[in-house]
Amino acid sequence: MSWLNDNDDEGEYSEYDESAVRVRPNPKANKPRTKIRPEYANAKIGRVFSVDRGRYGVWVDENTAQERQIVATKSRDLGKYSVVTGDRVDLVGDLTGDDGSLSRIIRVQPRETLLRRSADDTDAVERIIVANADQMLIVVAAANPEPRTRLVDRYLVAAFDAGITPILCITKTDLQDPTEFLANFAGLGILTYQSRSDQFDIEAITEQLQGHTTVAVGHSGVGKSTLVNALVPDAHRAVGRVNDVTGRGRHTSSSTVSYRIGSGWIVDTPGVRSFGLGHVDTSNILKSFTDLAAIAVDCPRGCTHLPDAPDCAINEAVAAGELGEIGVLRLDSLHRLLSTLMPEGR
Repeated sequence: MSWLNDNDDEGEYSEYDESAVRVRPNPKANKPRTKIRPEYANAKIGRVFSVDRGRYGVWVDENTAQERQIVATKSRDLGKYSVVTGDRVDLVGDLTGDDGSLSRIIRVQPRETLLRRSADDTDAVERIIVANADQMLIVVAAANPEPRTRLVDRYLVAAFDAGITPILCITKTDLQDPTEFLANFAGLGILTYQSRSDQFDIEAITEQLQGHTTVAVGHSGVGKSTLVNALVPDAHRAVGRVNDVTGRGRHTSSSTVSYRIGSGWIVDTPGVRSFGLGHVDTSNILKSFTDLAAIAVDCPRGCTHLPDAPDCAINEAVAAGELGEIGVLRLDSLHRLLSTLMPEGR
């Protein structure tokens, strides 16, 4: 028996034929993929001042009557690319800054500098601290906690590697004379400020910050956040005390945040007790000693420039007195900084 009627090609039951089933199109699945992305020609430039769990605080329209803080999120196009404090970014979306508004970061502009550290000296994976800083304010206590020359050396290495100018701020000088400690850095010509406990030369430091982005670093308990609060009264950064038993400071700042001071910026970072340098290029250290680097062109290939380096032109020139007493001090500083990156100096 035929299911089809001789007088009807499709038949009475043609509605059950699979070939007649209409498939609804899926516009998302059928849309061809493209690598072409919008240019966002009207994107606005902003400066990231804080990062908190996928939300970014950004200043836009700086130094105008319309300047304001907005909240942004990272666009999908950026993928795993990190956005950090100090980045200059391109933004689209809701840029009003109103409560509940949210914009998108679609691009990160080229970075001028990048301050980084690793978990330890054997770890080449870098942790970005801040972008586009051109000064590093190294805060050290003369006592309570005791100053750590090696940690300051590490800060200096990281600064020289990133092309950032270091500045020293010695706190709590009423507890200990810092002269002996500062002698370790006499050959570097580093600008230095000294202050008594909770009494800073705010006027001089503020003037030095103008027109610069300055990242403040320091061991926990040295008074770094106290200094930031003195420079920026509205910052309200948490401050802590030094443990009377261990002599160590307690971590109080848990995030990296930048604050504007006139035409400059101060970036407060969490206090650290270690500063890994697994990512550092040792050649950048010598470049920071321009007078010694000029002599190094006569060194043999692969010269480490350390005290035991054979035929090192720098060691021979300083030993011959060609650079005077200051040359001896600078070479001592170079040796110490380079040894920081060597296995026996770790």
